Amino acid sequence: MRVHFKKSYDEDIRLFEDWRRAAKYGVLIALMTALPFLISDYILGEVTLVLVWCIAGMGLMILAGHTGQVSLGHAAFMAIGAFSNLWFMSQGMHFLIALPLAAIFTGVIGAVIALPILRLSGIYLAIATLALSIIVEDIAIVAEPYTGGVAGVFAPPIEMFGLTIDRYGSPKAFYWMCLICVVVVTLGYANLLRSATGRSFLAVRDSEVSARALGVNVTRTKALAFGLSCAVTGLAGALYAHFIQIVNYESFLILISITLVLQVVIGGLGSIHGAFFGAIVVGLLPQGIAILRDFLQGSVGIDISAYPGIDTAVFAAIIVAIVIYEPLGLYGFYMKLKAQWQLFPLARRDMFRRSKSYLKTERMR
Repeated sequence: MRVHFKKSYDEDIRLFEDWRRAAKYGVLIALMTALPFLISDYILGEVTLVLVWCIAGMGLMILAGHTGQVSLGHAAFMAIGAFSNLWFMSQGMHFLIALPLAAIFTGVIGAVIALPILRLSGIYLAIATLALSIIVEDIAIVAEPYTGGVAGVFAPPIEMFGLTIDRYGSPKAFYWMCLICVVVVTLGYANLLRSATGRSFLAVRDSEVSARALGVNVTRTKALAFGLSCAVTGLAGALYAHFIQIVNYESFLILISITLVLQVVIGGLGSIHGAFFGAIVVGLLPQGIAILRDFLQGSVGIDISAYPGIDTAVFAAIIVAIVIYEPLGLYGFYMKLKAQWQLFPLARRDMFRRSKSYLKTERMR
């Protein structure tokens, strides 16, 4: 097992632990860049949707995973990001200006809402955010000049660098655009956690009393985390609007919020990797179940389509199993397997029980 001895604080907060890890991520980005030439346009569309979920998951992970605040209404901020982006573009703004502006607009609204709502905690905060999501659905209908009312609004093609980027017309270009957004958000997120602000998020998550004793302004930290979380989620909502190409009040129902919560829980709360693992499960597992259903029907003769909703039930059962048997999520499971592989044959089954006594900040790094 390779042990990396850290000799300074700067080395401790380095973005990549060593050159090997940086090289791994470089290879991963190169593979993701070349992916459109290796798979069909249909699968590429599904992967593009996973990228959008990755950004939305990172948005919620800032709040739930790294600040310890519960939200069941983040679909509302996806809606705000989507409608604001389309409205800015309808006013003649270029997409490259409208996209970050929509994220900033959503973040400001989130920070304003956070000031009163974050006085609550636990189940009361969850109920308040749930109510917020329902209110935004109604506002999307009432604010017809901006949201198109019940009919909704169409997402126009994106004109950029002499290219017309459209999900169906140019899926490769749309995929690369989403991939760039994912890389930028991930780098920003990772650097945020290295900063004093990111450390204050972790301190508030682990113990508000201890954080306050160390001089952290808990109220301001929570509001900042909520605003940043909403901004990233709004960015995902803007990309989602261009992915589905028409949005109305039904595009961001409460089911989207629950899916986001499931995503970060399944992937692993408290880690950026968890947002990616969760997005892969949430985005691709239903498609995998559908493919398995067609395979069983065509090759084995078992027609599970005669039982409506069984694919959804299987999806739910898998999620429940993950939550029960691996509370740290898929990323925690991956870290356990990695540690056992590196310690083989000295690994013990109960070696991870001691880690429960560690601080959360140390366990999930």
